[in-house]
Amino acid sequence: MSSHTPLSAPSIEGFDTIKRYWDDANNIVAAKLLPGEYYVTLQDELITTVLGSCISACIRDRVLGIGGMNHFMLPETTKARLNEGRESVVGNSTRYGNYAMEHLINTILANGGKRKNLEVKVFGGGKILPTMGDVGLKNIKFVLEYIDTEGLALLSQDLGDIYPRKVNFYPKTGKVRMKKIQDIHTDSIAQRESQYRRTIKDAPVESDIELF
Repeated sequence: MSSHTPLSAPSIEGFDTIKRYWDDANNIVAAKLLPGEYYVTLQDELITTVLGSCISACIRDRVLGIGGMNHFMLPETTKARLNEGRESVVGNSTRYGNYAMEHLINTILANGGKRKNLEVKVFGGGKILPTMGDVGLKNIKFVLEYIDTEGLALLSQDLGDIYPRKVNFYPKTGKVRMKKIQDIHTDSIAQRESQYRRTIKDAPVESDIELF
């Protein structure tokens, strides 16, 4: 398939806004995630993203090969919102993190996956700029506690440090290729995440999602 050949539609409805393209280097259709996005596929595809302080969970049903990836960070809550008495920083952040994880998991389950067969690999949470504070550590703490609380099988992790990461996930096989980026793109990655962080700051969680 050449880069000019039209791609088929995503195998699962609802992912038409995700950028997909033919990856010549890996000879496969790739879906590229930006902060705040997630993608699940039934096909043999590659899901790729670049992480700074954000987290990506790569989750799949190891029997059926259905899987996906998310890309998220926990939001801040301003003092003004706290003074309104609506919710605490921890409460808002936890709900947003749960939302990011459960959206991914529920989509896998809704398309035939079984919870007992799920396996997880997690990446990110780097402190790529001193001005980002400890947001990466908060993201790491959340995702590890979530996985433990939900009793999910964590196969591998690469978290923390000071470098951005490029993550390539192949849900069909469960293989992940990860590269730490030590020389380029740090500024653009930080800028993208800072914009995302401003977007989700004080944003209400859309709904309560029950994990089934």
